[in-house]
Amino acid sequence: MNYRDPTLSLKKFFVVGVSYKKAPLSVREDFSLSNTSSKALLHNAKKNGVNKLVIISTCNRTELYGLTNNPDNLIKLLCQFSKGNSDIFNKVGYRLVGKKAINHIFRVGSGLESQILGDFEIIGQLKKSFYLSKKLNMVNGFIERMINSVIQASKKIKTQTGLSSGATSVSFAAVQYILQNIKNVSNKNILLFGAGKIGKNTCENLIKHTKNDHIVLINRTKEKAEKIAGKFQVIVKKYSELNTEIRKSDILIVATGADNPTINKEVIHSTKPLLVIDLSLPRNVDPSINEINDVSLVHVDELSQMTDKTLSKRKTHIEKAEKIILEAHKEFDIWLSNRKYASFLNAIKNHLENPTNKNKESASKITGQVASYLKNNPKNAPAAMDLLADLFELEFDNHVKV
Repeated sequence: MNYRDPTLSLKKFFVVGVSYKKAPLSVREDFSLSNTSSKALLHNAKKNGVNKLVIISTCNRTELYGLTNNPDNLIKLLCQFSKGNSDIFNKVGYRLVGKKAINHIFRVGSGLESQILGDFEIIGQLKKSFYLSKKLNMVNGFIERMINSVIQASKKIKTQTGLSSGATSVSFAAVQYILQNIKNVSNKNILLFGAGKIGKNTCENLIKHTKNDHIVLINRTKEKAEKIAGKFQVIVKKYSELNTEIRKSDILIVATGADNPTINKEVIHSTKPLLVIDLSLPRNVDPSINEINDVSLVHVDELSQMTDKTLSKRKTHIEKAEKIILEAHKEFDIWLSNRKYASFLNAIKNHLENPTNKNKESASKITGQVASYLKNNPKNAPAAMDLLADLFELEFDNHVKV
């Protein structure tokens, strides 16, 4: 008889995705998922054979972490709710299963797989994705425990290694690029368009490193921009003033996170050199603006290729970070191994707590002793469970969840 909880089969846990390692910007753009698309995908997952699911979509990668009988179910969903297609996915995408999939998520969450090594913006994105899935009832105990383990490992790496030392992130790379390519930055007119997470981080880095006291921030929702202005010294302007402010600007940073371009040739009427940095994926700046005289466009992939002393220093901490991940993965494996008998132990406890049984008070104690024996004697566990099932005349439910 099979007493193991069927929801814990690692053979059914998959990661599918595309990342900067094999997929160029234009392909990652096609496979990216907006918040709206991610929600729609989650709502349609179960009817497409995916029981539990977490989605992450950043400028580096789009990945689905799901419990399903076939990874093709995940790939079909990804292609259905993005602009990607299965032919392209088969060329640049990847499928991971079981422990390899789990290890990959630990590495992603720690910043080891980020385009800019040690970029810890990813862990905030992972948390946000997890909470969305949990809200829509698309996570179970296995996925919740795994994500929490990844979060704890990332915290350890951040505090116990130098993997995230310095200020290397996409938002900082943008500011670093400006400092290296634009003279007298403190006197230039800088416009930041977008007040999301990356926009906020970029704003902080601009204030910190440019010594510019007249940075302008515009967002479609002015209240969101004003919230950032309350923390950082920036000037907030209305969305209706965007075109006017672009004309005045020497530097335009776009971090809008929209599905389609928010900046195109029609809104740029600059009569002086203009540097445009697009931190969005999909791209929110139409590449055709490069055709305008004195306009230079830089995207996230170009920023990510930058190397400096900070990045070199971070590389020396990879080994220590990997050891922390290995330990965290081992702890998760122990939890997983202990949990595989949960349904059987739950059946014993329910039986012993039955009002007709006199030994109700010792139910927890006996269940604990059985659990200890099973964990310490895995080879004898199947025979022991058969014996106990017969002894207690258990009505075993393969789908009990604890």
